[in-house]
Amino acid sequence: MEFKGVCVLLGVLVLVNCSFQQRPPRKKPVKKDTAKDADIKDLQKQINDIIQELNVVKEQQVLQTVCLKGVKINNKCFLADTVGKSYRAASEDCNARGGVLGTPTSSDDNDRLRDYIRQSIGPDEQVWLGFNDMVTEGRWVDQTGVSIIYKNWDTSNNRSPQPDGGQSHNCAFLSEASRGKWFDENCREEKPSVCQFNIV
Repeated sequence: MEFKGVCVLLGVLVLVNCSFQQRPPRKKPVKKDTAKDADIKDLQKQINDIIQELNVVKEQQVLQTVCLKGVKINNKCFLADTVGKSYRAASEDCNARGGVLGTPTSSDDNDRLRDYIRQSIGPDEQVWLGFNDMVTEGRWVDQTGVSIIYKNWDTSNNRSPQPDGGQSHNCAFLSEASRGKWFDENCREEKPSVCQFNIV
């Protein structure tokens, strides 16, 4: 209900502002009315403040919707996308929603993300993670270009230690079947993904 009230008030203020701006030019030079100018400036400031508050409310509603549909893990919301896509397409879709591909920064994040993947996408699934070594081989960075600190590569004896793909495997994925371990892969492969949204 508050949101509707804010929208109605915003609409009224915008109409008032437009009516001030659409006045016909005056024919005679008139003495400036400083009180009126101050009122107009105050009204414009109020409109700008309401617009800013409305944007914050919209952002909070989006995050609440994401958290309700997905899961909240340590001040972040995650939302699964079950459609298989290339790394680039998955990343662009997350960016368009205002997030990034999921990037666990601790063992707890990784375990809880793995559990969410099992519940939302299914057991034995693999999802793209939000880091790669496209720029410099062997230097794994998140989507902002910062080197990752927490790592959970699969280094078990029955496989070659990860990451092992060299220049052809520049993107990382989390394997639910391998208990949340990470692997490198060709970025053109199609996999489900999980978008991450930071809670403000």
